[in-house]
Amino acid sequence: MPRHGRTQPDTDRRLSDLISVGLLTRVFPADVVDEVVAQAGRTQQRSRILPSRVMVYYTITMALNSDGSYEDIYADLTDGLSWACRWEEQAVPAPSRSAIFQARVRLGHEPMAALFARVAQPLARPGWEGAWLAGKRLLAVDGTTLDVPDTPANVEHFGRPGTGRGQAGYPQARVVAIAECGSHAILDAVIGGLGTGETTLGGVH
Repeated sequence: MPRHGRTQPDTDRRLSDLISVGLLTRVFPADVVDEVVAQAGRTQQRSRILPSRVMVYYTITMALNSDGSYEDIYADLTDGLSWACRWEEQAVPAPSRSAIFQARVRLGHEPMAALFARVAQPLARPGWEGAWLAGKRLLAVDGTTLDVPDTPANVEHFGRPGTGRGQAGYPQARVVAIAECGSHAILDAVIGGLGTGETTLGGVH
């Protein structure tokens, strides 16, 4: 139940979804988001429906709901932030798909990379099983591939994997990451094309 004087958002989304989005502001505090956006020179120059800070949270929400449409993801974000603010009403007009796309282009990737570098850190505490060996924190390096949208730019940059019948339907990015064994927290990561092997991409010689 919302507190007296608060209005519960009119939504059929699961509470767990709203909580996961609302927690973004705790994991990625607004002042840190604003700082990395400013350092990257991406602070908006005029008032917009989709300011840079909102687009940072929107981009993260896209990773949490990769199957959702632009509009559904935006609704999850605004509902989740409303939940985090204890059911306060937020009169935020829904932007068009074109407006969201343009705002993502304006933001670029630099603030997201800087934000990841600021918040990625080990989580295992002393005594966690599988997290330590001889007093040293255990880390692992591993790689994987991820499908990316089938656009000419992505095909050119990342490459498309071959199959027994030709080429796969989507281009793929290769990701190599360093993870903490005890918590599986990702501490660092690098993304490249399929033509670059994991050893080379990870800088392991």
